[in-house]
Amino acid sequence: MYLEKMLGKNSGIFITLINKENYFVFQPMLPEVISGSIQIQNIINPIRRLCPRVNLEVREVESIDLERQVVTTSPGLRPVHNEVKYDHLVLGLGNVMNFSQLPGLHQHGFPFKNLGDALHLRNHVIHVLEEADMEKDADFRKALLTFVVAGGGFSGVETAAELNDFVRAASREYRNLNPSEVRVVLLHMGDLILPELGPELGGFADKLLRRRKVEIRYGTRLEGATAEAALLPDGEKIPTKTLIATVPSGPHPLCVDLPCKKERGRIVVNEYLEVPDFPGVWALGDCAWIPDLKTGGICPPTAQYAVREGKIVANNIMAAIQGGKKKQFEFTALGMAGALGHHSAVAQLFGKINLSGILAWLFWRAIYWAKLPGLERKFRVGIDWFLDGILPKDIVQIKTSRSHSISYERYGAGEVIFRQGDVGDRVYSLVSGEVEVVEQLDGTEKILARLSPGEFFGEMALINDEPRVAAVRAVTNVDVLIIYRQDFEALLDHVPGMKQIFDQVMEEHLAEGEAADSTLSKENG
Repeated sequence: MYLEKMLGKNSGIFITLINKENYFVFQPMLPEVISGSIQIQNIINPIRRLCPRVNLEVREVESIDLERQVVTTSPGLRPVHNEVKYDHLVLGLGNVMNFSQLPGLHQHGFPFKNLGDALHLRNHVIHVLEEADMEKDADFRKALLTFVVAGGGFSGVETAAELNDFVRAASREYRNLNPSEVRVVLLHMGDLILPELGPELGGFADKLLRRRKVEIRYGTRLEGATAEAALLPDGEKIPTKTLIATVPSGPHPLCVDLPCKKERGRIVVNEYLEVPDFPGVWALGDCAWIPDLKTGGICPPTAQYAVREGKIVANNIMAAIQGGKKKQFEFTALGMAGALGHHSAVAQLFGKINLSGILAWLFWRAIYWAKLPGLERKFRVGIDWFLDGILPKDIVQIKTSRSHSISYERYGAGEVIFRQGDVGDRVYSLVSGEVEVVEQLDGTEKILARLSPGEFFGEMALINDEPRVAAVRAVTNVDVLIIYRQDFEALLDHVPGMKQIFDQVMEEHLAEGEAADSTLSKENG
């Protein structure tokens, strides 16, 4: 947004933004989506509206080549990679949830980082309330009504507070539930929640949450998860069906693969936020290791810093293009605030002034409401907050269809199922009809094989991690089952004998191709 404003009407400079969604999420208000205090669509903004002159590509970034100055993005509906060349590259990849050290958390924990996580968690919470209302087994009912949040920082505390308010209020809508049955447990490794705010405000938050029946367990590290429980040190278990993990986070895989200097997985930049040894490459936000010129330390990965880093990077890119003077990044945090639910919060201004209770809550809402992009969204969120104060909590469960591991498709005679050179992202099993495997070589088409029901195809590109070496075309009307890459790889890794089956299929396909070459050679002879 800053760069777009600085460019003005300069038609000789083009900005491309690559993002996996076409919207921007206002993260500070995400916990309020769980409780329904804010409607989910009101904390998101269409990027095309925020940056009308930017060329937006809604894609995943698959690789970055700093030497060739090329970013490669994932395929869309058409399975072909796209390469984006650049003169200046800004890396704002953030970090990712890292469950590798906590067994079972990936399968049974609920991450809380993006909009999809918030919606999925809200639906799950309402679902377990519905189940608990009908459950006769006392132990299983107790597990359904136990909610565990791991992490005593801002994200964990705000999530636990909103969740506690919502579940206790919503449980009154169910005939067979009592709010006293609800158990919300907050796990924290340290000896004080919200340690960034100091003992006074951390102690206030502790007392307030405990008064609202939140159990806070200090010095307790989450060790892992099963389908039935949160696992704690010394073999202790908390039976639960809802485990929310706001920790840990790790470096983005794309950052790890870049051939530049890194510290703790973050990209090292200089005081101008430029990556040394790679002129024209810039990094900011959670993925960057930025020197703090005022303290001699490292800038914290917070939104306050990141927004201002964006402005400095925009200025320095323009200086590099037009020959101006670059600016060093210097900033001192203005303060911190955290919501505690139900008209309460804690806040610290300039590292000296502490606020708590309803005054801090009003300050928290005013600050973040002012920072929310777009006048329309400000208006909508204001209405949401007003209605939330006078109306009961909404307990509607919005069931969204989830992608299936296996899908079913039909192709007509003559239609191409995939093309030579396409990205291999799925395996096909032929249910009915016939297909032919076709290779294009120097403008000449060669039929390598014909496949019948019960045979697989498309597996070679996935196993070899290469583009399709041939096309597959329907000879008759065909029905196919499709297994996508992630599920296919899981089958190979975890189902005994599955890899051997597909190795055999590959050998048969290669033999058929060699036989076709031999036949063609004899005919030409």
